[in-house]
Amino acid sequence: MESMVRAAGLRGLPGLVDSLGGDGRGLLSRFGVTCAAIRSEDAVIPSIEAGMLLEVAAAELACPDLGLRLAGLQNASVLGPLALAIENSATFGEALETTRRYLFVHSPALTVSQIPDPSGRAGVVGLLYRGTDAEPLPPQVVDVGLGLFHRIIVLLHGGPYGLRSVHLPHPALAPVEAYTRFFGAEVRFGRPDAVLRVPGGLATMPVPGGSQMLRDIAVDYLTSHFPAPGESTADRVRMLLTQGLGSSPAEVGAVAKLLRTHPRTLQRRLAAEGSTFEAILDDVRRVAAHRLITQTDLPFTQVTAMVGMAEQSALSRAVRRWYGVTPRALRSTAGVPPR
Repeated sequence: MESMVRAAGLRGLPGLVDSLGGDGRGLLSRFGVTCAAIRSEDAVIPSIEAGMLLEVAAAELACPDLGLRLAGLQNASVLGPLALAIENSATFGEALETTRRYLFVHSPALTVSQIPDPSGRAGVVGLLYRGTDAEPLPPQVVDVGLGLFHRIIVLLHGGPYGLRSVHLPHPALAPVEAYTRFFGAEVRFGRPDAVLRVPGGLATMPVPGGSQMLRDIAVDYLTSHFPAPGESTADRVRMLLTQGLGSSPAEVGAVAKLLRTHPRTLQRRLAAEGSTFEAILDDVRRVAAHRLITQTDLPFTQVTAMVGMAEQSALSRAVRRWYGVTPRALRSTAGVPPR
């Protein structure tokens, strides 16, 4: 299946092309992209075409640092809902982990991660930006991607963050000064990967001005609306039931609504995977009940409510079916003192 990328990743390109003497709208149309798509929060385009568009623009406009210039016009907002989660992370490490986990929402063709310092320097780590396909990313895509990565960190930090140096896998496309001016650090070319070499302590530094509530909302939205590559329908249903157990209706209609599908469609997809909604719900309740019974001394009435059951007798019947004993006996074998 062809990899896609959010068209918002090209925001700023039409105006940049125009400022360089080209026709931004006309360039986009040659690749089947519209300005409306770039402004949209939902439109996606093939990753290959996005890369070709940047390479053609750089060549035709004789602007080899086009990727850097475009990155300089952008911020985290081009990442859509992921931006809210990043900007409201408590620390840079949490922001990086959030980006690593959910960058596929922007494009499954891209990934970021923390790696040991490729230069082997103590107290330094690498922030790696690369493609997920076998073919290397086009140079302009590397420049705009790593450039945006760097720019987001600067904006979150409120200024320079101690960048040691930058590694790029391609030769210098423009005068080296263009790269060092953009990154504010030494840039080394022809390296195995695109990497920002940063202080090891950066991950623990706080991101100022964030809101845990907004981050939780953003992460919940990303998790419930965008399945990770390879994630099954059953996995998504299990995740939603686990998150909402005891606080949201444990009903197929409610979960189908969160997944933006019809209940019958959801049931058919689960059946095709060899599962059912009822079986997943039963297993989610079993796991939660075992934890609450064997690891806490909560009253069984409270355990009943927290696993989404209406009557304590229903909990007792379920525990007997799962484990062959009563909830009280199960708690006793775990060594939890009776209340």
